[in-house]
Amino acid sequence: MHDIRLIRDDPAAFDAALAKRGLAPVSAEVLAIDERSRTLTTEVQTVLARRNEASKAIGTAKARRDDPTDLMAEVAALKERLPELEADQKAVAAALVDKLATIPNLPANNVPTGKDESDNVELKRWGTPRTFDFAPKEHADLGPALGMDFETGARLSGARFTFLRGGMARLHRALAQFMLDRHVEDNGYVECNPPVLVGDAAMYGTDKLPKFADDSFRTTDGRWLIPTAEVSLTASVVDRILGDLSEPMRMTAHTLCFRSEAGAAGRDTRGFIRQHQFEKVELVTVCRPDDSDAEHERMTRCAEGVLEALDLPYRRLLLCTGDMGFGARRTYDLEVWLPGQDAWREISSCSTIGDFQARRMNTRFRPDGEKGTRFVHTLNGSGLAVGRTLVAVLENYQQADGSITVPAVLQPYMGGVEQLSPR
Repeated sequence: MHDIRLIRDDPAAFDAALAKRGLAPVSAEVLAIDERSRTLTTEVQTVLARRNEASKAIGTAKARRDDPTDLMAEVAALKERLPELEADQKAVAAALVDKLATIPNLPANNVPTGKDESDNVELKRWGTPRTFDFAPKEHADLGPALGMDFETGARLSGARFTFLRGGMARLHRALAQFMLDRHVEDNGYVECNPPVLVGDAAMYGTDKLPKFADDSFRTTDGRWLIPTAEVSLTASVVDRILGDLSEPMRMTAHTLCFRSEAGAAGRDTRGFIRQHQFEKVELVTVCRPDDSDAEHERMTRCAEGVLEALDLPYRRLLLCTGDMGFGARRTYDLEVWLPGQDAWREISSCSTIGDFQARRMNTRFRPDGEKGTRFVHTLNGSGLAVGRTLVAVLENYQQADGSITVPAVLQPYMGGVEQLSPR
């Protein structure tokens, strides 16, 4: 949500920032609604004040034995007018909020302007892609013999569902446990186990509503299946005034996630890359505004550390304005090398949101020694997407006979198993 005062103070700058995202100007429309809302608010206040003044005058007139008929008629007229005026004021105020809720966050100054992913900027690479003495396969070809059962998943639930068995299921679980342990023990995040069903307020506060309703699953009783634990973790501080926040609040969770993929028709239909149900280890930070840039770098390094521990080559991209998410001010994407596809594929996205979500959630902090409060900043990132990491392990650790070497850091989580072999 945007601060209406910033739009009032410099509408041209607001429109210029939106133009970097390739969007048309909206400040004139927003300010017109805002002006109507403020006018109606003033009218309501004026009517209320006059009604109260006239009501007192009636009492005074009666005490003086003056005729209060005209005053009584005026009060009656004001009372009759007031409900309609208040209804108009509430409707216009709601329209202003609704309009602001559909406008994406403004990009940070150092975000490159661009139309799509081709304009993203590569910032670094880590690791050297493995040289194979055989033609590496894609995970969709390797997986079935190792327990990645696409057919059963499809029979049970339809397209974009997978049934994992045996060592494959255990390796998937091992990855999630390893990620959680690393983020808690080494990176200082607090482990959480949040609900995966949430209400409208949680989805709205984390900018998933109203824009992305079609990308999410909703239950018959009106709850939402979370598209990511960002929703539950970030919304855990909705409508709260936090303390000094001298230390950022860092949370992590391993959860099921659900996405309808309404905007991804035809993409990655083969394999385990883009599923309706998947698992992710999420990282969320709530902090002071002055800390958010440093936390963005720290969070991204935490995600990179998982890839480095697994010895998976990756690169970091700074997303351009045209490829950045609705709520983000700045986003780093981590892409892992998949030799079977001979391509880099996204495995983590870490974003700093600024106060965009905090304003929607009404979440503030009170600095020590100050009476007033300020909006917090929020950040979120994948640390990592478990299924995509499983894909990366399969393709990078594959052997000529179709077996998979288990990365050393995962072997303790696998009971010492060093290799998965085709059944």
